[in-house]
Amino acid sequence: MKVSDLMTGITPNPDYDGVVMADNYVLAIDISGVESTAPGNYVVAQAGIEGVESSLNGETKETQTLRAGKSSLRTGVQRKFSISGFRYVGDEFQDFILSHTMKYGTGQTVIKPYIYFNMLTGKGEKGLVNINVTSDGGGKSGENSTIAVEFDKTGAAPTEFTYSAT
Repeated sequence: MKVSDLMTGITPNPDYDGVVMADNYVLAIDISGVESTAPGNYVVAQAGIEGVESSLNGETKETQTLRAGKSSLRTGVQRKFSISGFRYVGDEFQDFILSHTMKYGTGQTVIKPYIYFNMLTGKGEKGLVNINVTSDGGGKSGENSTIAVEFDKTGAAPTEFTYSAT
């Protein structure tokens, strides 16, 4: 499913005030390979995906200074997403990330643009991720085949992103 399809009939309100559910966040990647692809054409992590964990891992440097003592300075942040769920063949997102090229790819072949935003407010971020498939199917007899994929920010810090249907 493309972002534009997901957002049909939904008008984000930047002034939204209230509870936000996990289902209100959208993680989507550009699978087109064309640099100028509009975010509305990115594919959404949805079918078969049971959870998206997003984390920001701050890096700090500790220093000891005269008379002031110990001090910490934030030197960087690593954005990471982890998805888990069950294999859903025919879903554009899963078929792409679980393709042979992505499972065994290295370097630039596994780096893709992404957007991550709150569909209630439209606010989020846009950047590049390194895609690392950690499980392409498994489980017990009679259960759904499980998958797990990690997405690590690469390159420059993500930029602010606001979803717009136009």
